[in-house]
Amino acid sequence: MRDNLISLGVIAGAAAGAVVLVTVAYRILRYLGRRSMLLAELSRRAYPPASVIAALVAIWLAVPAATSNGWHEPFFRGVLLAVIAAVGWLIATLTDVAAATALRRFRMDVRDNLSARRMHTQITVIRRVAVAVIAVLTIGAMLVTFPQARAVGASVLASAGLAGIVAALAAQSMLGNVLAGLQLAFGNALRIDDVVVVEGEWGRVEEMTLGYVVIKIWDERRLILPSSYFTSTPFQNWTRTDASVLGTVEIDVDWSLRVEEMRREMRRIVEAESDGLWDGRVCVLQVTDATGGMVRVRPLVSAANSSALWDLRCLVREKLVAWVQRQQPSARPRVRADLDPAGGGPAELPAIDGVSSPDGGSASPDGAERAARTAWEDGVEGADSADASEGAESAGSRPATPAQRTD
Repeated sequence: MRDNLISLGVIAGAAAGAVVLVTVAYRILRYLGRRSMLLAELSRRAYPPASVIAALVAIWLAVPAATSNGWHEPFFRGVLLAVIAAVGWLIATLTDVAAATALRRFRMDVRDNLSARRMHTQITVIRRVAVAVIAVLTIGAMLVTFPQARAVGASVLASAGLAGIVAALAAQSMLGNVLAGLQLAFGNALRIDDVVVVEGEWGRVEEMTLGYVVIKIWDERRLILPSSYFTSTPFQNWTRTDASVLGTVEIDVDWSLRVEEMRREMRRIVEAESDGLWDGRVCVLQVTDATGGMVRVRPLVSAANSSALWDLRCLVREKLVAWVQRQQPSARPRVRADLDPAGGGPAELPAIDGVSSPDGGSASPDGAERAARTAWEDGVEGADSADASEGAESAGSRPATPAQRTD
């Protein structure tokens, strides 16, 4: 019993001494890392796995020297497996640190971030592939320590061809997505933070893996699609070569609109009130249609990115509508109704001063005034009481064509 306690004390002392040495090295690296972000990140991330490895290696070396009993054989095997797992953990951690350091060199919050988005996509995919390979190699190294596993290895390799065919048939869809993910990562068709229109939804690429792509839609929803979707289905990429885009605003107005004045007002809006949304490239107002009793004008503007373009389009639409209401109210859209009986209109004006009404009766001036007031309240513009009296004197001589305004 005393010998066993001494052995355990030696083993524990060796493990504690190893952890102390790693802690001292960690403190030194942390002190030096005050001016080096790489050293600071490396020391912080590598300290836990390095401490575990140092303690396990110390135990591994101390167990044979501390005791000669047979009990240490299974314990020694367990420590060896733990060391292999800890080494895999350390290598994966160093891979993450290297990837994070590389990503920091490419900023995503700049205007021209095309190269940064491409590098973020490729580095992210490479990091995940590397971590998966490290995990497989670590598990393989742990299995090799067992003699039974080495004996089975020959038969496994002999049947690898058949197993590979069966696995390929069973995982055809998964392998297709993996290959599609690699194609997207290195083919530059899609990158992280690209603005895309997929399935009728506008959003940004938030995450890319070997199997799927996550699209962050403008209303904070997430659209998750397999990687193979983007290699087999057409989609819109608004930022593949450049983030700047064009956008239009369509406004229907009356023919009385003075287009040149509206064009000058649009130029003033984008230059003085856009608050940096307009990138200064395109500012055009065109008349694109003139049928159906209205004129359609289309302001065309440009912005540095799609988000700024949306805000700019809303601003231009709001300001131009307010300008039409304020400066050219007669140019607001109109729907005209012909009330002439001969023209097949929907109704007749009521008879005035002895002129027969539609139901065969007669109407007095008071009745004409009430009819005119009712017509005005129903939205028939221009039929006030004075016009009604004038219409009573000339009823049947000319049609009345009031205009109903719809805003």
